[in-house]
Amino acid sequence: MSFLSLIFFFSLLSLSLSQPPPLKGLLIDCGATTGSIIDGRAWVPDAAFICTGTPKNLTTPVLNPILSTLRSFPSTNNLRKKFCYVVPVYRNAKYLIRTTYFYGGINDRDSPPVFDQIVDGTFWSVVNTTEDYANGMSSYFEGVFVAHGKTMSLCIAANTYTDSDPFITALEFLIVGDSLYNSTDFGKYGLRLVGRHAFGLSGPIIRYPDDHFNRFWEPFEGTYSAPTENRNVSVSAFWNLPPLKIFERALTTTKVQPIELSWPPMSLPNSTYYIALYFADDRNWSSRVFDVKINNVPYYLNLNVTPAGACVFAARWPLAGAVKITLTPAIGSNTGPLINAGEVFEVLVLEGRTTTRDVIALEKVKDSLKNPPLDWNGDPCLPRQFPWTGILCSEGPQIRVIALNLTNMGLSGSLSPTISKMTALTDIWLGYNSLTGSIPDLSSMKMLKILRLENNQLSGEIPPSLGAIDGLCELFLQNNNLTGLVPKNLEEKPGLNLKTSPGNNFVSPPPP
Repeated sequence: MSFLSLIFFFSLLSLSLSQPPPLKGLLIDCGATTGSIIDGRAWVPDAAFICTGTPKNLTTPVLNPILSTLRSFPSTNNLRKKFCYVVPVYRNAKYLIRTTYFYGGINDRDSPPVFDQIVDGTFWSVVNTTEDYANGMSSYFEGVFVAHGKTMSLCIAANTYTDSDPFITALEFLIVGDSLYNSTDFGKYGLRLVGRHAFGLSGPIIRYPDDHFNRFWEPFEGTYSAPTENRNVSVSAFWNLPPLKIFERALTTTKVQPIELSWPPMSLPNSTYYIALYFADDRNWSSRVFDVKINNVPYYLNLNVTPAGACVFAARWPLAGAVKITLTPAIGSNTGPLINAGEVFEVLVLEGRTTTRDVIALEKVKDSLKNPPLDWNGDPCLPRQFPWTGILCSEGPQIRVIALNLTNMGLSGSLSPTISKMTALTDIWLGYNSLTGSIPDLSSMKMLKILRLENNQLSGEIPPSLGAIDGLCELFLQNNNLTGLVPKNLEEKPGLNLKTSPGNNFVSPPPP
């Protein structure tokens, strides 16, 4: 078993007791039509970030006004189709992304639907809120990701378990400090929150303003040992900047004996996890030294906890199933162990991004269409099981769009010249629509083999440059409003299956 376990004593940064800084980022109230101020924080309506879905008002009474609206997305005929919020971000900034879901019976079914959520091109998690909703609660999911461009996308998608329309209630993109979880290579990985708990806490969730980044620290009383409270500790912060409030209570023992915690309180899938455990003693006149083990594997030995506090973390620790944390007093220690808080994230391997030039070109193609497919948002190719409608992508580390097939999709508008930037395309199928305008110059598309534009309303002349594409073997242009001459280099091109009639207005070439 390979792992990384490090300890930092709290001497790097200092926590301030002054007024907390304002949250940085966006709080999006999904389905709302107007903005609102709740607990001093500004929430904005979601229409500026998404172009599909239906905003709805819940008839179920709610305590939190954010839960009173949602946006739902059609599930019929949309298996493996994603519907994406596109949010402006600061490139290279680190974001805490939180999604909130409260069903409220909006689909006229007793149980909420089960569906998927996606960040950029990476599958984040299955959204199953059934248990929380049965208990009258909302559900939230949290992850930490770095922005690799000027926008990030959060997508909702139907999977094979989805039996009614997916939905989302609220979406938060909050900038967090650069030092948080900085042992993670966010160029390759993201973090999916599994659990974040304040041990010994029995009151409400600790959040902003106590936590400057509005992370949620849930109560965890445990069953093994009694909590202590009103503790006098003098911690100063370290990389993850936990709130001071988590050190006001702890789980400990009145005797010099081990503590065993079943935490996090759920069975985990076989994966790799980021784990951070937080400790601070409220006395400096005794020795509180103990070993920390996870599932009987040494995590950190001879940990000496003082009022200055300590954090022990592992950036990549393998776990599966139930997890047991054991704190065992060291030989000679005159006090029992304690623990204040813990965080555990699953380490997600980022699935990459579609090549930027293809993404930009597709956005231009989308803008030139009056009614593009509803799922044309987010990453065009990723995750692999959720490509845009009509898109086929290459395998390998450099992900390119290699085919575009929107035949008989009821499209109108024009064909953007920017499509010529998609130089990996081999097939373009846009027949049986209502496209207007001219055929752009596609001579830069050296890989193009099939171009089917039949049964549209295209006008102008056929670009002679099409004849310069060596591999072009099929060109269907019949039933448009094209004029002029059919270029001779196309009529005489060896191996080309060319169809230009009926339905155009070509002139006959002059006699030789």
